[in-house]
Amino acid sequence: MTKKILYIGNDLRVNSFTATYISFLSKMLRQEGFEVKTASSKRNKAVRLLEMLGLIVRFQKSTDIVLIDTYGATNFYYAYLVGRFCQMYNIPYIPILHGGNLPERLDKNPKFSRNLFGNAFQNIAPSNFLKSEFEKRNFNRICLIPNSIDLQNYPYKLRKDFRPKLLWVRRFQYRYNPKMALEVLELLSTKYSDAELCMVGPEKDGSMQDCRRLAKKKNLKVKFTDKLKKLEWAALSKDFDFFINTTTIDNTPLSVIEAMSLGLPIISTNVGGMPNLITHTRDGILVPSGDAQEMVSEISKIIEDPMTGESLASNARSKAESFDWQMIRKEWLEVINNGC
Repeated sequence: MTKKILYIGNDLRVNSFTATYISFLSKMLRQEGFEVKTASSKRNKAVRLLEMLGLIVRFQKSTDIVLIDTYGATNFYYAYLVGRFCQMYNIPYIPILHGGNLPERLDKNPKFSRNLFGNAFQNIAPSNFLKSEFEKRNFNRICLIPNSIDLQNYPYKLRKDFRPKLLWVRRFQYRYNPKMALEVLELLSTKYSDAELCMVGPEKDGSMQDCRRLAKKKNLKVKFTDKLKKLEWAALSKDFDFFINTTTIDNTPLSVIEAMSLGLPIISTNVGGMPNLITHTRDGILVPSGDAQEMVSEISKIIEDPMTGESLASNARSKAESFDWQMIRKEWLEVINNGC
């Protein structure tokens, strides 16, 4: 019998920059033959929550399992309430863990966390970083399933020459430290006159406006695209030679996995789950958080020694292939049908 799944998350815009993992995973599960209903695509937060909870009430008798995208910020409370409704109707549920700040939430709200994650059928961690953080706090039933992508949407470009053309893809939030990208560009510009930066992503907390003002003040070559569909920024990546990740907190961001697929050498801050995703000097470069000078130094080394860049990009693509849905699907099928 076909299992019926409710998938609860912020399904705001399919195939857009702001789409969350629900858009991809629900599509893949349908292709595997599951019946999947999702919520919610509503932009108003209160209406979105009502639709999420209403879906559980409406389909509680016909639902076999509920998947819950779970983050460390406001969304955590959505997930908690969804979990409570699942408990009330005796529906097994699986929180899918996202965000490098989830460990902080475990410590800040231990009672809610214990209720949500402790009563789950399974908890899915996309990285060993989050898995270990949960296990440190004595949570069990933690299953490791990496975030997945459809590799055919991210064609590899072989680069044999590298110029200081930088791509940054993220929501503009202070915790992702977009200002560091401008600091890197400014330092590179003193050595390379053709240095430029493209920043892709929507405004979240005012940090984009800060970056715009700084770029204008410093007369830096920066292009702000706002949000783009994933396929659009993947196409845009052909014009750039480096992907920089400047965040101060992280898990295993899909944007980095996608950049690895596209053949862009990754230069990232060494925070959160990044050392679980990137093997330093093999398939990417890790630098201390906030250290723009070190990031510039590593970029310069690759410009001067392009074979290093080729090797990093090739190895990164090989690693990215392990995140393709065809490699991950069996793990999801096993969890949904039987548990870890």
